[in-house]
Formats: sequence, structure tokens, C-alpha cells
Amino acid sequence: MWARVGLVGSVALGSVFWFQKNKSEPSPYELKLIQVLFRHGARTPLKSIPDVLEAQWSPELLEAPAHTEIDYMVTDLQGGPRPPAPVEDSYRAKILTGGTYPGQLTTIGMQQLYDLGVRLRKKYIQEEPFLTPTFNPKEVYIRSTNIVRTIESAKCLVAGLFQQEQAGVVSILTDKAEKEVLYPNYHGCKLLKMLIGNRWAESSTLPDIATDLQNIQDDLGVDAHQRLDFILIRDDMVARETHGLPLPTVLEQWRSTIEQRAVDMMYHIYEPSKRQNLQMCVGPLFNMLVTNMEDKIQSSTSNQDRKLFLYSVHDTTLMPCLMALGVFDMKWPPYAADITLELYQHRQTNQHYVKVSYIGQDQKIPGCSDVYCPIEEFKKAMAVYSLPDDRYYALCESADDKRKL
Repeated sequence: MWARVGLVGSVALGSVFWFQKNKSEPSPYELKLIQVLFRHGARTPLKSIPDVLEAQWSPELLEAPAHTEIDYMVTDLQGGPRPPAPVEDSYRAKILTGGTYPGQLTTIGMQQLYDLGVRLRKKYIQEEPFLTPTFNPKEVYIRSTNIVRTIESAKCLVAGLFQQEQAGVVSILTDKAEKEVLYPNYHGCKLLKMLIGNRWAESSTLPDIATDLQNIQDDLGVDAHQRLDFILIRDDMVARETHGLPLPTVLEQWRSTIEQRAVDMMYHIYEPSKRQNLQMCVGPLFNMLVTNMEDKIQSSTSNQDRKLFLYSVHDTTLMPCLMALGVFDMKWPPYAADITLELYQHRQTNQHYVKVSYIGQDQKIPGCSDVYCPIEEFKKAMAVYSLPDDRYYALCESADDKRKL
């Protein structure tokens, strides 16, 4: 009896050792750098659907959980005072029913970003000890659009990633509105406004979209003179659902149409078949991502300790990025969705590779021979849309010349 148990035990133990031995065999790819572009968490709507049952957006929905608090400051890109925030000011000029401002990160949104931080912690600290378990400003660079919901989202992600442990104040860097490149900047780039500025209004007049919009407007009982589009309807619908707030019952039957038509509108607005449209949306951002990798490979920056770049952005950032990468799935990016770019070096050949994932799923980029994409193939794919800052700003201003022609 004892012998049999001992034998079974030793076999089982042996299989555990065998499993651990195989599990611990190193991957041929060594992680060198992580870059994460992530959408902010759940928020109050930017506008409410007019003339329908109103939701109460009360301040209690915006309370910050204690576990998301960290010691942080917001600066400009050089570490100076935070620039003015005209986009945020425009939100705060209005008040939603219930007493909160439009576009504000809610408690649920804060938790979503904390959870994303925990997911990154599991992957890059616990399973693969790549990052230091405590926040270290030499290792981590954080940039956000200069809007409160993205700044707070970055804070919550960092709280989850490092479990509120920090060796130094967390700096969240922002740029002035006219120079912002972390979203398609119609206000700061004249050429972009010329290329796609009118396509937003135009998208609602496309035959199929216009017919569906008229039908839903009739079903909702919204007055014909009210300006309504599928992006606005979707925004309010998803915000209400996420926070358990009442929804006009008629929207239930329209749910899949609303989702589809909102994405159809965005596809028309960005029109990815026209290279320059996407280039002016994501060019400087793509250039930044590639430059970060090149600097790491060439050891050309003063800060070689840098391991993680975090960019706190918007759905309107992720969609053109996914389109330009050739992996857009025609679905609206959910709150806290992330595009993650990992830079690897092969342990035998010393060659560098890039792996792209979207919401935790690896993506094979068109033009890449594998999910682990050789760096030259990846750079070639990005070069179609990538633009250095000086070239981008020169093109932005060139709209004046084109208007004179």
C-alpha cells in the first residue's frame, strides 16, 4: 500500500518537475520595451439624446475608490506647468441632468483602468519579471491627452499596475491643444480639417445611414429639428447601460443597428482607403512609437532604463490606429481597450521583433510575415502612415496653399 502510494506520488511529483522544467524554458524572444495606447474608462456621455427619458448623472457616480489614488502631478511635455485645456473647458460649460459635467470618468471607469493595470502587472511583473514592482519614473513614461478623463485613467492604470507602490511622484505629461497628436486634431491641423472636417456631417446623409437615422428618430419621438447622429446615440446608450441607468425601451430593438451605423460613420469620416486621411490622423503618433523602439535598439537615448510607455487616449485615437495597422474589426473600441506594442530581441540571432496585441489578442499585421514581426517589416508597414513632427506640422499648414489653388 505504502509502496504504491509512494510510486504514484513519485510519478506525480516527477510530472510536476517535468512541467515546471518545460514551463521555465526561456522563450527565444527577450522582451525589451512595451508601449500601450489605451482608451479611457467609462464616462458620462458627451451629450444626451434630446427629447427622451433622461438619466440622472449624479456626482456620486464619479467618486474615486481609495485603491486608485496615487501621488501624481500633471505637467507639460518639458515638466513645466500643465497647459490650458480648452477641450475640458468646453465640457465644463455644460451640465448634464443630475449635476455632473459631460465626458467625466466615473467610478466604474476608474475601476476598469485599475483592472487593466492589474492585467499588465500580471503579465509584466508576476508572470514575466520585466518591470520593477514599484513605480520607477526612470522605467515608466506616461503621456495623456490634456483632458481630465484620460489623465485620471492614466492615474488609475498606474495604481493597478504598481499597487500604489511608488518610488517618486508619478508625472503625467500633456501637450497644448493646438499641438496634440494623440488624437486626430481637426482644430490644430488645417489640412486634416480640410480633408475630413465635413465628412462628419456628410456621414449622416449617406442613404442607408440617413434612412435608419430617420426611422430611429421617429421611434424615439425626437423632434425633427434636433440634431442627432448614430455616434451621439451610441455614446449616450453605452454610457447609460454601463452605469445601470434607464434607457428608452425603443433603443433595445435598434441596438445592433446603432452599433453598426456608428462604426460605419467613423469609417466614412476617416476613409482609410485614402492614405493621407489616416496619415494626418496617426502620422506623428506612429512616428513616436517607432522612434521609441529605434532609440531602445540603438541605445541612443540618455534614459536606457525606460521599459514602458503609456499613452492615455480615446476611441478616436484607437480606431484610425487599428485601420492604419490593418486590423480594425469594425467594432467600436470598448472603454479601457488597449493596443499594446512589444519590442523583442531574439536570444540567438539578436534580431528585433515587434508583437502587436489588441485587448489582449495578438494581431498579425499585414506586411508582417508572422505575429512576431521582424522590425524592418514592421517599420515598412508603419512607414506608409508615419510622419515626423516637422513634416506633419508643415503639411497641416499646407491647407492654406491648397485653398488658394
